Amino acid sequence: MTPLLTIENVAYTYPGGQTPAISGVSMEIAAGSKTALVGPNGAGKSTFLLMLNGILRPDSGVVRFSGRPLAYDSKSLRDLRRRVGFVFQNPDVQIIAPTVEADVAFGPVNLGLPPDDVRRAVRDALDHVGLQGYEDRPPHLLSGGEKKRVAIAGILAMDPEVLVFDEPTASLDPATSGEVMDLLDDLASRGRTVLLSTHDVELAYRWADSVILMGRGRVLARGAPEEVFSDPDLLTAARLRPPALLALSNELAHRGIIDRCPPPKGIAELVDRIERSISDHASDRGGHERR
Repeated sequence: MTPLLTIENVAYTYPGGQTPAISGVSMEIAAGSKTALVGPNGAGKSTFLLMLNGILRPDSGVVRFSGRPLAYDSKSLRDLRRRVGFVFQNPDVQIIAPTVEADVAFGPVNLGLPPDDVRRAVRDALDHVGLQGYEDRPPHLLSGGEKKRVAIAGILAMDPEVLVFDEPTASLDPATSGEVMDLLDDLASRGRTVLLSTHDVELAYRWADSVILMGRGRVLARGAPEEVFSDPDLLTAARLRPPALLALSNELAHRGIIDRCPPPKGIAELVDRIERSISDHASDRGGHERR
């Protein structure tokens, strides 16, 4: 995959702070990828994400989009934020209009789109997030999950190439969290680059193509979820535990009950592997008895 975002030795300390929030961070984000930044609170995940569309400017180092260093004048930032959409952890800080329709239209209007194009963008974005018919509703009367969808729709209406989510399932119940992650999967399947932060290793293991493990403002490791989350020393350094499904799969493989690779990403897949292993053992035993 072609790198779309490149981060080179970036550091940032908040005004008045003594300790860098991130330090010496370098990585590449491939176009079309699903990437999860994983780490405990205070690892620097949110700070890093805020640099990807210019909300924060690094003290040192360079952030590049499509090979070009970010520029921080108002025109350049406006263009960048159209191409790299950011969905905050708390949708209440992102929703500013009195109705859902007005809020989703805010971005396209500020891009100077004609009225017909604005209406089309709003309609398509609300359709995509499953909020058809919500146009006239006041956002403050919506549920947490619905507000999150409005925030996502507001970004989608600007048709960005990259979608960045800071803790997309924070404060959501399990069913709503699942719906939001299904939406992110759908967005990625349509060719968008999706990047999120989370401390939920279970979510990152199931969803991501690539995991970036962060701790104390630095990148500790990067790789496939099954590789990163199988390293106990890395997880200890990041104060995390391995995903339960991966831990169970690795133990079954260690005992010779299933093959070690590739690790399953879901319960149904693990059960299928166990059933195949039982069937293979039964067939081998039957062959030996006939001989």
